[in-house]
Amino acid sequence: MIDIKLEPGSEEAIRAYKTILSQVIDQRPSGMRQRLADALGKHRSFVTQISSPTYSIPIPSKHLPAIFSVCHFSQAERDQFLAAYHQAHPGKISIAAGARKTRHVSLIVPDFGDDKQNAALDRAINEFIQKVTSITGKSG
Repeated sequence: MIDIKLEPGSEEAIRAYKTILSQVIDQRPSGMRQRLADALGKHRSFVTQISSPTYSIPIPSKHLPAIFSVCHFSQAERDQFLAAYHQAHPGKISIAAGARKTRHVSLIVPDFGDDKQNAALDRAINEFIQKVTSITGKSG
């Protein structure tokens, strides 16, 4: 790994860690972007924006634990990503590094035969989990 100093918050610095994420996702089985969208409670287009180096939209640090968990980052991939993320966003890394470990849970739910209804159910389940974990003070 070449250590190139980039300006914090610059598009190049953001592109560096997004390139790592994009490579990790591309090495995983198909459907990874959708699983990540489900875990984050977001649309797949959001995952495309945060994982594509062509978009300068930074990845919110609160999403890092879910990204690491769902994408099954190896320790080396995680270290490389966090180094690049820290370079792009100094001070934000402590929030992400200290975040609680998460795990992936699969549910079998009815298919309503309608993409909008299915997406609404997925969002409701994710929002419910986020509310429950925030109540218990054990949110990631």
